Order: sequence, then C-alpha cells, then structure tokens
Amino acid sequence: MQRDLEIDLLRSFVAIAAHRNFTRAAEAIGRTQSAVSLQLKRLEDITGERLFERSRNSVEITPTGEALLVYANRILSANEAALSHIRRPEAEGLVRFGAPDDYASYLLAPILAAFTAQYPLVQFELTCESSIDLIPMLEHGEIDIMLGTHQSDQVKGRVARYESLHWVAGPDYVDDPDQGLSLALFPNGCAVRHAGLVALEQIERPWRIVCSTRSVSLIEQTVLNGAGISVMEASIIPETLRILDGQPGFPPLPEIAMSVHYNKAACAPHVGIFADFLVGELGRRRV
Repeated sequence: MQRDLEIDLLRSFVAIAAHRNFTRAAEAIGRTQSAVSLQLKRLEDITGERLFERSRNSVEITPTGEALLVYANRILSANEAALSHIRRPEAEGLVRFGAPDDYASYLLAPILAAFTAQYPLVQFELTCESSIDLIPMLEHGEIDIMLGTHQSDQVKGRVARYESLHWVAGPDYVDDPDQGLSLALFPNGCAVRHAGLVALEQIERPWRIVCSTRSVSLIEQTVLNGAGISVMEASIIPETLRILDGQPGFPPLPEIAMSVHYNKAACAPHVGIFADFLVGELGRRRV
C-alpha cells in the first residue's frame, strides 16, 4: 500500500537540509530535536531510502535526499500557495518591516516580490537600520516586524537559518600576513563586525577600521578600491569580491543566526502571515 508524503515530514526534512544540523533545524520550525529526528525516520521509512548520512560532527544530504529536496520544496510551496489563496481576504494592510541594509539590498527583493504576488493587498514600509537599532524600534511599536542577525550563542527571535561568514577582498588584493589589516565593516553592534574582530583578536593580528558604515554598497566600493577588506554573510557577497578564507592571517569565522522578530500574540493577521512566509523563504533560499 502506497504511503503519501506528509507536509510536516517534508517541512522537517527541508529544515535539516537547510541547516545541516538537527538542533538548528528543530529551532527553525519550532519542534524538539527528538521530534525532528523521528519525523526524518518516518520519511525515510516511507521513501525506503536514506536521505542523510549522519556522523557525530556532520549531517550530509545523500543523492536521493537531493532529488527529494527539489520535490519537497515544490510541495511546500504549493501547500503555502493553497493556504494563501484561502487566507487572502484577511491579508490586507501595511507591514512596517525593518531589516539591515545588506539584506535589503541583496536578499529581500525576490522574497518581497513573491509575497506581494500572493498577497497583492499587503503594502510594505521598509526601514533599513542595524539589528541593534531595529530591536528598540520594534519594542516601541515603530515597526511591526524585523529581520536581524545575532551571534549563534546569543540567538533571539525566530531563527530562519544560520549564515556562514567570509573574509572578502577586491580581485587584486595581496595580503601580507605579518601586517595589520585595514577593515571596512558595519558599525558597532553588528554581529558580523563582532565576529570578525574577535577572530582577529584570537590570533593577535592587528587591525584598524578604515570605513564604518551601514551601507553595503559603500563597503563594497571601499574593498574594490583596495582600501580595505571586509567580513560578509555568504548570501550578500557581491560577485565583484573574492573570498579569502583559508589563507594565512585570516582565521575561521563562526556562523551567525538570521532571525525574524515580531509580537506573535499581538500582531495583525497579515503581519503573522508575512512572518511565516519570510521564515520559510529564508530557510529555503540558500546560497
């Protein structure tokens, strides 16, 4: 007797594929780690195939898992589209949305376009500030929802995914590991900036800030001009820059958590719908 693929099982499967970690996948979809592990086992029983290779330190998707992932994303998208069609009458109003400039510039445009296509009566007012500045704005009711970044050990909000960080430079940059680094970074309070500076302090490499700005385009130009290097999230690295990871003098960088903040109990229905959509899209749109 054929057993059908279940939405909840596919949602856990996609989360594991996105995070490559059972604990983080469970956090992303609001379940316990044991529940996610059980759901994966049920899905593997249904398919009759192993979907991930698991070891103590890693979770790697199998070729069968990669094939299923394509269909799982389609099924989840179709499920959300069906629900959005039914719920569309209640999805109307203004969403005051806050996000850092880098995400607004490189990551959010296709997500907002996809949401607007499904919910044409929802309008957006976008505020671009750093995460540390957006949080009090949310608390004071100046915005309805925000996307922020946090150090992985200081997670806040509803985690959508974990993002890798990279050292980046212009195409002609040549480093001398015995010299200090000139850095173009986001301002104080930024989790990405903090991660880069802590990493340099751990190897005792000197540095100085040559550009501190919220503008990702200004950081890109500074790096392109050879005035400095930077630390960026994987999803926002422009094609004009190259990654320096692994070279002498550039220590490993941690991941950061990308999370969505809103008052679930008090928000209007259309804000809650957008929050669910945003978390789902961020988890699926990987670099």
